[in-house]
Amino acid sequence: MKVKPIGDHILVKEASSEQTTKSGIVLPDSADKKKSGIYEVVEVGDGEEIKKLGLKAGQKVIAGKYSGEEVEMKDDRDTEYKILFVGKEKHESDVVAFVE
Repeated sequence: MKVKPIGDHILVKEASSEQTTKSGIVLPDSADKKKSGIYEVVEVGDGEEIKKLGLKAGQKVIAGKYSGEEVEMKDDRDTEYKILFVGKEKHESDVVAFVE
């Protein structure tokens, strides 16, 4: 299933936070119970704010872990997706920062 956000909305998934212990053991994302709040943009809408900010797929953003709307889509990794709103004013936007 393909989802195309409308207007100033973006589709995101939680960014990979794979960690390696000192002894070299790789801990998958599922080992970390806390959500990082860092998301990778998967799809973008065609709204004015998105165009102004130059948001595009692949960028990383920071949003509150309870913000946005969760979307249930099945893929090969059981990835959880969210739709976030990118507003003009800071208090109305789900996205609070970009990660470089």
